[in-house]
Amino acid sequence: MKKILSILLISFLMIGCKTTANKESSGTTSISSTEEDLKYYFKGTGNEPFWGIKIGNEEIVFTSLIPGKEKIIFPAVDATRAMDATVKMYQVTNENVSATITIQQLDCQDSMSGAIYPYSVKVEIKNNSELEAKKLSGCGKYLTDYRLHDIWVLEELNGYKVFQTDFQKEMPRIEINSAENKFMGYGGCNSITGQIFFEKDLLRFTKVVSTLMACPQGNKEGDFLKALQATTTYSIGNNQLTLSNPSGKLVVFKKVD
Repeated sequence: MKKILSILLISFLMIGCKTTANKESSGTTSISSTEEDLKYYFKGTGNEPFWGIKIGNEEIVFTSLIPGKEKIIFPAVDATRAMDATVKMYQVTNENVSATITIQQLDCQDSMSGAIYPYSVKVEIKNNSELEAKKLSGCGKYLTDYRLHDIWVLEELNGYKVFQTDFQKEMPRIEINSAENKFMGYGGCNSITGQIFFEKDLLRFTKVVSTLMACPQGNKEGDFLKALQATTTYSIGNNQLTLSNPSGKLVVFKKVD
Protein backbone atom coordinates (compact mmCIF):
# COMPACT_ATOMS: atom_id res chain seq x y z
CA MET A 1 0.00 0.00 0.00
CA LYS A 2 2.83 2.39 0.88
CA LYS A 3 4.49 1.53 -2.42
CA ILE A 4 1.31 2.39 -4.35
CA LEU A 5 0.95 5.71 -2.50
CA SER A 6 4.58 6.57 -3.28
CA ILE A 7 4.04 5.89 -6.99
CA LEU A 8 0.91 8.07 -7.03
CA LEU A 9 2.73 10.90 -5.24
CA ILE A 10 5.61 10.82 -7.75
CA SER A 11 3.10 10.83 -10.63
CA PHE A 12 1.33 13.93 -9.29
CA LEU A 13 4.65 15.72 -8.85
CA MET A 14 5.68 14.88 -12.44
CA ILE A 15 2.36 16.17 -13.82
CA GLY A 16 2.69 19.37 -11.80
CA CYS A 17 6.22 19.97 -13.06
CA LYS A 18 5.14 19.33 -16.66
CA THR A 19 2.23 21.78 -16.32
CA THR A 20 4.55 24.46 -14.92
CA ALA A 21 7.03 23.87 -17.72
CA ASN A 22 4.30 24.21 -20.32
CA LYS A 23 3.16 27.50 -18.79
CA GLU A 24 6.72 28.83 -18.82
CA SER A 25 7.12 27.69 -22.40
CA SER A 26 3.89 29.43 -23.39
CA GLY A 27 5.07 32.62 -21.76
CA THR A 28 8.33 32.50 -23.71
CA THR A 29 6.44 31.98 -26.97
CA SER A 30 4.25 34.99 -26.24
CA ILE A 31 7.28 37.21 -25.67
CA SER A 32 8.94 35.97 -28.86
CA SER A 33 5.79 36.72 -30.83
CA THR A 34 5.77 40.27 -29.45
CA GLU A 35 9.38 40.80 -30.44
CA GLU A 36 8.61 39.39 -33.89
CA ASP A 37 5.77 41.87 -34.34
CA LEU A 38 8.13 44.78 -33.68
CA LYS A 39 11.03 43.38 -35.74
CA TYR A 40 9.08 43.24 -39.01
CA TYR A 41 6.56 45.76 -40.30
CA PHE A 42 5.40 44.00 -43.48
CA LYS A 43 4.72 40.38 -44.40
CA GLY A 44 3.79 38.87 -47.75
CA THR A 45 3.12 35.32 -48.98
CA GLY A 46 2.45 33.51 -52.22
CA ASN A 47 1.66 30.05 -53.55
CA GLU A 48 2.85 27.70 -56.28
CA PRO A 49 5.58 27.57 -55.14
CA PHE A 50 5.05 28.63 -51.51
CA TRP A 51 7.12 31.68 -50.57
CA GLY A 52 7.15 34.43 -47.98
CA ILE A 53 8.75 37.81 -47.39
CA LYS A 54 9.28 39.72 -44.13
CA ILE A 55 10.47 43.33 -44.23
CA GLY A 56 11.97 44.97 -41.16
CA ASN A 57 14.17 47.88 -40.18
CA GLU A 58 17.24 45.66 -39.87
CA GLU A 59 16.73 42.90 -42.43
CA ILE A 60 14.53 41.54 -45.19
CA VAL A 61 13.96 37.78 -45.12
CA PHE A 62 12.81 35.71 -48.11
CA THR A 63 11.77 32.07 -47.62
CA SER A 64 10.46 29.57 -50.16
CA LEU A 65 10.29 25.96 -51.33
CA ILE A 66 12.44 26.84 -54.35
CA PRO A 67 15.64 24.72 -54.32
CA GLY A 68 18.59 26.91 -53.42
CA LYS A 69 16.36 29.73 -52.20
CA GLU A 70 14.91 28.22 -49.01
CA LYS A 71 15.97 31.16 -46.81
CA ILE A 72 17.75 34.31 -47.93
CA ILE A 73 18.49 37.30 -45.71
CA PHE A 74 19.14 40.75 -47.19
CA PRO A 75 20.26 43.91 -45.38
CA ALA A 76 17.36 46.34 -44.92
CA VAL A 77 16.99 49.14 -47.46
CA ASP A 78 14.62 52.07 -47.80
CA ALA A 79 11.78 51.75 -50.28
CA THR A 80 11.58 53.91 -53.37
CA ARG A 81 8.22 55.10 -54.66
CA ALA A 82 7.19 54.65 -58.25
CA MET A 83 5.33 57.35 -60.19
CA ASP A 84 2.19 55.87 -58.66
CA ALA A 85 2.27 56.83 -54.97
CA THR A 86 0.61 53.54 -54.03
CA VAL A 87 3.61 51.49 -55.24
CA LYS A 88 6.81 50.94 -53.26
CA MET A 89 9.88 49.10 -54.51
CA TYR A 90 12.79 47.52 -52.64
CA GLN A 91 16.02 46.70 -54.51
CA VAL A 92 17.98 44.26 -52.33
CA THR A 93 21.13 42.22 -52.75
CA ASN A 94 23.69 40.18 -50.83
CA GLU A 95 26.81 38.27 -51.83
CA ASN A 96 24.89 35.60 -53.74
CA VAL A 97 21.36 36.80 -54.53
CA SER A 98 19.58 39.92 -55.73
CA ALA A 99 15.86 40.70 -55.73
CA THR A 100 13.30 43.35 -56.53
CA ILE A 101 10.25 43.50 -54.22
CA THR A 102 7.26 45.54 -55.34
CA ILE A 103 4.37 46.35 -52.98
CA GLN A 104 1.22 47.95 -54.34
CA GLN A 105 -1.75 49.17 -52.31
CA LEU A 106 -4.30 47.05 -54.13
CA ASP A 107 -6.78 44.45 -52.84
CA CYS A 108 -5.33 40.99 -53.37
CA GLN A 109 -6.98 37.59 -52.93
CA ASP A 110 -4.93 34.64 -51.74
CA SER A 111 -5.14 31.94 -54.40
CA MET A 112 -5.54 29.15 -51.84
CA SER A 113 -7.37 30.52 -48.78
CA GLY A 114 -9.44 33.13 -50.61
CA ALA A 115 -8.56 35.71 -47.94
CA ILE A 116 -8.44 39.34 -49.08
CA TYR A 117 -5.31 41.38 -48.30
CA PRO A 118 -4.84 45.13 -48.82
CA TYR A 119 -1.58 44.85 -50.77
CA SER A 120 -0.36 43.03 -53.86
CA VAL A 121 3.26 41.81 -53.72
CA LYS A 122 5.62 40.84 -56.56
CA VAL A 123 9.12 39.44 -56.16
CA GLU A 124 11.77 38.96 -58.83
CA ILE A 125 14.69 37.01 -57.39
CA LYS A 126 17.79 35.34 -58.82
CA ASN A 127 21.18 34.04 -57.85
CA ASN A 128 23.95 36.25 -59.19
CA SER A 129 25.03 33.36 -61.44
CA GLU A 130 21.57 33.08 -63.04
CA LEU A 131 20.56 34.95 -66.19
CA GLU A 132 16.83 35.14 -65.51
CA ALA A 133 14.99 36.04 -62.33
CA LYS A 134 12.24 33.91 -60.82
CA LYS A 135 9.01 35.92 -60.88
CA LEU A 136 6.59 35.44 -57.99
CA SER A 137 3.32 37.11 -57.02
CA GLY A 138 1.24 37.09 -53.86
CA CYS A 139 -0.45 39.22 -51.21
CA GLY A 140 0.61 41.01 -48.05
CA LYS A 141 -0.14 43.47 -45.28
CA TYR A 142 1.55 45.88 -42.91
CA LEU A 143 1.67 44.72 -39.28
CA THR A 144 0.05 47.42 -37.18
CA ASP A 145 2.09 48.16 -34.06
CA TYR A 146 0.51 45.95 -31.37
CA ARG A 147 1.36 48.58 -28.73
CA LEU A 148 -1.45 50.77 -30.12
CA HIS A 149 -3.95 48.11 -29.01
CA ASP A 150 -5.24 49.75 -25.83
CA ILE A 151 -7.52 52.39 -24.32
CA TRP A 152 -6.14 55.94 -24.43
CA VAL A 153 -7.53 59.00 -22.61
CA LEU A 154 -6.80 62.53 -23.84
CA GLU A 155 -4.24 64.60 -21.88
CA GLU A 156 -3.10 67.32 -24.28
CA LEU A 157 -4.63 68.90 -27.37
CA ASN A 158 -2.73 71.16 -29.78
CA GLY A 159 -0.01 71.77 -27.21
CA TYR A 160 -2.24 72.50 -24.20
CA LYS A 161 -3.29 70.35 -21.28
CA VAL A 162 -7.04 69.63 -21.33
CA PHE A 163 -9.53 69.45 -18.47
CA GLN A 164 -12.95 67.89 -18.02
CA THR A 165 -14.49 71.36 -18.19
CA ASP A 166 -13.30 71.53 -21.83
CA PHE A 167 -15.82 68.81 -22.64
CA GLN A 168 -19.35 67.86 -21.68
CA LYS A 169 -19.20 64.95 -19.25
CA GLU A 170 -15.85 63.20 -19.39
CA MET A 171 -12.49 63.29 -21.14
CA PRO A 172 -12.26 62.06 -24.74
CA ARG A 173 -10.86 58.57 -25.20
CA ILE A 174 -10.19 56.07 -27.96
CA GLU A 175 -9.91 52.29 -27.85
CA ILE A 176 -7.75 50.96 -30.69
CA ASN A 177 -8.06 47.42 -32.06
CA SER A 178 -4.76 46.98 -33.89
CA ALA A 179 -5.68 43.49 -35.13
CA GLU A 180 -8.68 44.84 -37.07
CA ASN A 181 -7.35 48.38 -37.68
CA LYS A 182 -10.43 49.93 -36.05
CA PHE A 183 -11.08 52.30 -33.17
CA MET A 184 -14.02 53.47 -31.12
CA GLY A 185 -14.46 55.89 -28.24
CA TYR A 186 -15.84 59.20 -26.99
CA GLY A 187 -15.04 62.57 -28.51
CA GLY A 188 -16.01 64.71 -25.55
CA CYS A 189 -19.65 65.04 -26.56
CA ASN A 190 -20.47 62.21 -29.00
CA SER A 191 -19.50 58.58 -29.42
CA ILE A 192 -17.01 58.05 -32.25
CA THR A 193 -15.87 55.14 -34.42
CA GLY A 194 -13.50 54.80 -37.34
CA GLN A 195 -10.62 52.98 -38.94
CA ILE A 196 -6.85 53.33 -38.81
CA PHE A 197 -4.51 53.19 -41.79
CA PHE A 198 -1.05 51.93 -40.86
CA GLU A 199 2.16 51.66 -42.83
CA LYS A 200 5.79 51.99 -41.80
CA ASP A 201 6.18 55.42 -40.15
CA LEU A 202 2.58 56.32 -41.00
CA LEU A 203 -0.62 56.31 -38.93
CA ARG A 204 -3.91 57.86 -40.01
CA PHE A 205 -7.37 57.88 -38.43
CA THR A 206 -9.90 57.53 -41.25
CA LYS A 207 -13.63 57.18 -41.87
CA VAL A 208 -14.37 58.86 -38.54
CA VAL A 209 -18.08 58.81 -37.69
CA SER A 210 -19.76 60.32 -34.64
CA THR A 211 -23.24 60.47 -33.21
CA LEU A 212 -25.11 63.71 -33.88
CA MET A 213 -25.87 65.09 -30.43
CA ALA A 214 -25.51 68.87 -30.26
CA CYS A 215 -22.54 69.95 -28.16
CA PRO A 216 -22.65 72.89 -25.74
CA GLN A 217 -20.74 76.05 -26.55
CA GLY A 218 -17.06 75.81 -25.66
CA ASN A 219 -16.89 72.03 -26.04
CA LYS A 220 -13.62 71.13 -27.77
CA GLU A 221 -14.79 67.93 -29.45
CA GLY A 222 -14.50 69.53 -32.89
CA ASP A 223 -10.87 70.50 -32.24
CA PHE A 224 -10.12 66.99 -30.99
CA LEU A 225 -11.62 65.25 -34.04
CA LYS A 226 -9.85 67.66 -36.39
CA ALA A 227 -6.50 66.90 -34.73
CA LEU A 228 -7.17 63.16 -34.78
CA GLN A 229 -7.85 63.20 -38.53
CA ALA A 230 -4.78 65.38 -39.21
CA THR A 231 -2.45 62.78 -37.64
CA THR A 232 0.25 61.16 -39.79
CA THR A 233 2.81 59.85 -37.26
CA TYR A 234 2.92 58.61 -33.68
CA SER A 235 5.21 57.66 -30.81
CA ILE A 236 4.67 55.54 -27.69
CA GLY A 237 6.54 55.86 -24.40
CA ASN A 238 5.98 56.30 -20.66
CA ASN A 239 2.38 55.03 -21.04
CA GLN A 240 1.65 57.87 -23.47
CA LEU A 241 0.60 57.88 -27.12
CA THR A 242 1.62 61.04 -28.98
CA LEU A 243 0.07 61.86 -32.36
CA SER A 244 1.77 64.32 -34.69
CA ASN A 245 2.05 65.54 -38.27
CA PRO A 246 4.71 67.61 -40.09
CA SER A 247 3.37 70.74 -38.36
CA GLY A 248 4.11 69.34 -34.89
CA LYS A 249 2.52 67.57 -31.93
CA LEU A 250 -1.28 67.39 -32.08
CA VAL A 251 -2.55 65.05 -29.35
CA VAL A 252 -1.16 63.29 -26.28
CA PHE A 253 -3.07 60.38 -24.73
CA LYS A 254 -2.44 58.49 -21.50
CA LYS A 255 -2.84 54.74 -21.37
CA VAL A 256 -5.51 53.43 -18.98
CA ASP A 257 -6.12 49.85 -17.83
